[in-house]
Amino acid sequence: MIHVIREKATVSQLQEMLENLSAYIKVAVDIRQGILAGGGILHVDCEAMLLEAGCRQEDIWGADWIPDEREVRFEALINIRPRQDNRSLKIQNPVIRAKVEQIVRKLLEGI
Repeated sequence: MIHVIREKATVSQLQEMLENLSAYIKVAVDIRQGILAGGGILHVDCEAMLLEAGCRQEDIWGADWIPDEREVRFEALINIRPRQDNRSLKIQNPVIRAKVEQIVRKLLEGI
């Protein structure tokens, strides 16, 4: 189940976001608003939820949260955007990567 998370996720939200993939959560993170959507089978599903919530596509980046390892991975198809100088699945800009990681950890870590 996909949830849009604006403040620290609850245990039940985290469990529901893990239902599709069990070991990790695909997330789309709005680095301007500091929110995320997580739990989709594809990153684009999460991105769509943020777009419906009024986020701008250029502010949304894809990542994975692996709760057992407390690790953020920065690879997603939605990250390929040549017009923003990101020509890879991986978020190449270290500033954007740091923002994504900070938001994911703030909203999902420690639950």
